[in-house]
Amino acid sequence: MAALQLTGVGVSPGRASGPVVRVAEPLGEPSAVPAPTDAEAEAGRIAPAAAAVADRLNAKAATVEGDSRAVLETTAAMAMDPALAKQAAKLVRERALPAPRAVFEAANVFAASLEAAGGYLAERAQDVRDVRDRIVAELLGIDPPGVPELAGPSVLVARDLAPADTAGLDPAKVLALVTEEGGPTSHTAILARSLGIPAVVAVRGVLALEAEGLIVDGATGSVEVPDGPVEVVAAAVQAEPEWDGVGRTSDGQRVKIIANVGSAEDAATSVAAGAEGVGLFRTEFCYLSATTEPSVEAQRAAYAKVLSPFQGKPVVVRTLDAGADKPLPFLTPEDEPNPALGVRGLRIGREQQGVLDRQLEAIAAAATDSGAEVSVMAPMVATAEEAAWFAERVRAAGLPRAGVMIEIPAAALSAKEILAEVDFVSLGTNDLAQYVFAADRMLGALASLNDPWQPALLRLIALVGEAGIALGKPVGVCGEAAADPALGCVLVGLGVTSLSMNAAALARVGSTLGGVTADACREAARAALAAKDPAHAREAARAALGTVS
Repeated sequence: MAALQLTGVGVSPGRASGPVVRVAEPLGEPSAVPAPTDAEAEAGRIAPAAAAVADRLNAKAATVEGDSRAVLETTAAMAMDPALAKQAAKLVRERALPAPRAVFEAANVFAASLEAAGGYLAERAQDVRDVRDRIVAELLGIDPPGVPELAGPSVLVARDLAPADTAGLDPAKVLALVTEEGGPTSHTAILARSLGIPAVVAVRGVLALEAEGLIVDGATGSVEVPDGPVEVVAAAVQAEPEWDGVGRTSDGQRVKIIANVGSAEDAATSVAAGAEGVGLFRTEFCYLSATTEPSVEAQRAAYAKVLSPFQGKPVVVRTLDAGADKPLPFLTPEDEPNPALGVRGLRIGREQQGVLDRQLEAIAAAATDSGAEVSVMAPMVATAEEAAWFAERVRAAGLPRAGVMIEIPAAALSAKEILAEVDFVSLGTNDLAQYVFAADRMLGALASLNDPWQPALLRLIALVGEAGIALGKPVGVCGEAAADPALGCVLVGLGVTSLSMNAAALARVGSTLGGVTADACREAARAALAAKDPAHAREAARAALGTVS
């Protein structure tokens, strides 16, 4: 029996138990005094401190592979970003701040810009804060916050985990992860799945527990405090799934298993993992550090590097998901009371058509250079009229296929009319969930509302699937929901024709789908749609699918 049970959002399946090790809280604000006696010398400390942090992260990256390595290398690159060091040094010189405080303030500005952007970019704000704390600790000569050395197998409990901390975990010692904050689309969730570590996020009240041990179920989201001493039990090791690289059900219904990418490194990792193509190529990387609009040639070269590994394969490129809330000077940002609901995505493309047309020109040229089978889709589309306008611009650029993201509830409700104007749609389940439930996906307190198993979300997806079937047009999912093997089967049962995800999930989703029939997927979908809440939806679908975890 459990003395107490808490519930969060299960993001990585498996059941494990063991003693608790608490991860130290992030560093507090460094002092703004005393002012340095030599501002130039103080400013000169920042770049070497950042380089030292990057060196340690790169050294750790060399010891791991896959997504973990990519995350550590990305965090190291962020530490070495000259824009951060330059801005911090400027604060030292102009405001006579100590270097630690200057780094703290400069990084907070970058993090706030990313959070204002919403969606995937907002999730990177935590990466910036992690880098900030590591550089500040280096400047102060103290140990950085993060996971302590583990003497033995343990359940880690934290407010949240930085991506670099999660990437460096040893699955032989970490029995499970439990966080008070975070959500189902966080890096902690993605990496825990890739490492095979059971994880539950958004467990409110877990930090206040005095428990010495916990029992964690990453499938149900249950976190139990046992009555007596806790037994050390590791989750059953899941064998690496066998998958032939072709997405289909056991009775032959074709479903593309493809990747989400945002860089050339992501593309290489996805090809190595067996991706049949790309369902979401995020192009923001080409713009975020730019002070002026990148030229067509610069964009062309950057896109071609990502597209080239997919020669002869389908790639869906999403146009710039930016707006007045993004730190892009050439888009003349304006203050908005609610940027998440403001001029962003296709809306900024309509206001500044030249920016969109030049991006489409660069994408078309990169498609020719790479030999990839490129389609283009727009973000933040709400109406059929917007979809028709975008499709006209895409075809004018000489690109053969135009689609749109379904991430606004109005678009899901108008899916048939929208699909009549374009060649395909792709569901961004992460944003769709937060708009459906009016729940910021970055807030741990609201994580349960952003659970992709929410029946209300599944019912909207079903409307889009029905429209795709009626019009004979493809419907993809490129949100994190596609990376859950059981939920992937449900999505197929709802009419989805392609599942796009992080590289680490490809083989498991492909293998799971290959073990069930299309009829079983449809039965699981019906069961999930009829459920009263995410837990019952998950349970009913898995029962219909049989052995799928």
